[in-house]
Order: sequence, then structure tokens, then C-alpha cells
Amino acid sequence: MPVAMWFSPASFRVPPRGPGMTPGERAPPWAVGRALGTSRLRVGPVARWVRDGLAPLAVALMAFGWGPAAAQGPVAAQGAAECGAGAARADRLAEVGPRGEIRLASGARVLLDSLRWPDEPEADRAARAWLEARRAGDLTVVPRGAPDRWGRRRADLVPEDGEADLAGGLAAAGLAAVDPGEADALCRPALLRAEAGARARGLGLWRAPLPEARDGPALRALAGRFVVVEGRVRHVGERAARTYLDFVRRGEDGLTVTVSKRTWRRVLEHGLTGAGLTGRRVRVRGVVEIRRGPVIEVAVPELVEPLDEAGTEDGRRGAESGHAEGRGTGRER
Repeated sequence: MPVAMWFSPASFRVPPRGPGMTPGERAPPWAVGRALGTSRLRVGPVARWVRDGLAPLAVALMAFGWGPAAAQGPVAAQGAAECGAGAARADRLAEVGPRGEIRLASGARVLLDSLRWPDEPEADRAARAWLEARRAGDLTVVPRGAPDRWGRRRADLVPEDGEADLAGGLAAAGLAAVDPGEADALCRPALLRAEAGARARGLGLWRAPLPEARDGPALRALAGRFVVVEGRVRHVGERAARTYLDFVRRGEDGLTVTVSKRTWRRVLEHGLTGAGLTGRRVRVRGVVEIRRGPVIEVAVPELVEPLDEAGTEDGRRGAESGHAEGRGTGRER
């Protein structure tokens, strides 16, 4: 869509209803402007205004699908589609299967949205027992997005008795980590706060300290597993195809986080920049891969969490150290 498209209703005429128009057919957009008595309509991602009747015209535009999601481009629209909530319905928990798959009394199979089921057997048993204890009550099921390749939907499950929803309860108890999985958006970022509360109290998964991003040997031992890691960013390298966050100096063994070009644009939209992240302590999460060193690929902006404020003394010292080392590790370039 061009930055702006101009329609002049005076140059158009609303076609009368006839054999070529079915009863359910929608009128063209310029016909809406004419019906509202406007003489000029500007539609674009930068500005929308009309000379008269702004409020009713805005409602009409949204009815035709010309709203903020369309203006923000395909990435935002895709995220909105993945997080879009379906019709709520009543159901019950019938069974908890492998990897946190939930079978409902209706026969539907769902996964709790924005959570990653724990890998460790002990944590798996604890999370399963927590859910099994809630089988008796009625649930409100709110599906999100499209079914996956196995026909399962991501969903929010809210007990009718007023207890916190099941995903929030697991996160608050430290029994599951926040993770969007294969989705390109974290639909429930508020779960990060519930997880942080459990981590501060040392509950469940968070009884042991988090791995440090500069501890390469420890991260290598976790290859292929999902981890939550903290460390100070030494250098940010922005390249044509992707951006690299280096947590160690050149030649040292430690973490590099890679961010695709598309995701980096979304990181910038969240107010974070390469210069602003350099020297700051951050928390990241994902599956550890081993290339020349430990690597985590981040596909969702919310998974890069700054833990201190830009401009603090610690941040300035880290930034100065990173700049002194030059261009970072260079392992993945």
C-alpha cells in the first residue's frame, strides 16, 4: 500500500444495487466517505484524517479492515493473528499428556499458551501434578491462533472458581518457563512477571541460579536444551541479515545471541537499540546451539529483557569495556 492514497468521492458515484451486487456485498470504501458527507479521505500508515465526521468514519474504516494492524505491516499483522483469541467456551480438563498436552472433556487437545513445559523429569511430574489437582472444576477455554501440525490449539484455560488461569498459576509456582514456542509473538508477556516472582522466591525451576552468559563450558553442557541466561552485553554487531549480541570479549568462550533482521526491527520498535543494550545486563532465553561457541537465536523481542537502566555506572563500565574490545567475538559473522 502506498504511504497515502487519496480518494475524492466527488469523482465517483455509488453504483445502484442491481444484478451485479449481492445482498451481502459491501460498498466500496469511497462510498462510505460519501455516505458520511466527507469530501476527502486520506488512508495510510502515517496519518488518517477527514474533514468532517472523524469518529464515525474511523468506525467505518475499521469495519472494512483498515485499522492499526493493517498500518503496522505484515509482521505486526502476523503477530496479531497468532495472538487473536477465539470464541470462549466451557470445558473440563480430562487428561494431561506428554509435554504438557492437555486433553479436554470435549476431546479437544490444547497447549497452554506462552509456556514451555519443563524438560527435567522431576519438574515434569510436579507440573503434571499441579494440573491434575485442577481436573474437577469447570474451565473457560479461550483458543489462540491456528492449530499446529498435530491439530492442537494454544489456549488460555481459566477456572470458573476464580482461581488464576492455569498458565499463570504454573509460571507463578515456578513449574514452567515463559516461551512463545514456534509462534512469532509472545501473546502473554505479563507471564514474565509471574515467572520473575517465582524466580525471586527460588521456587521450582528457579531453585538453582541461572547460568551466566560468560560461562561457555556450562552453556556447552546445556546444548540442545532450553535455558534462561543472564549476562552483560559486551558488544552489539548490526549486520545486513542479522544482529549479534556478544556477552564475552574477543577470543573468550561465552554466549552470542543472534537476532534476525525482521526481529531486530521489532526490538527497535520496543525502544531498544544496539547502543542502548551495549553494557547493560540482560536476560535472554532459548535453545542453546553450539557453533563456534554457544549461541541462542531469539525470535521474539520480549525475550531480550534488560535488567538494569541504560546510563547507570555499571552499564557505562560494561559499555566502555565492550568498546575497548573492538568488534566483539566475531564467531558468527
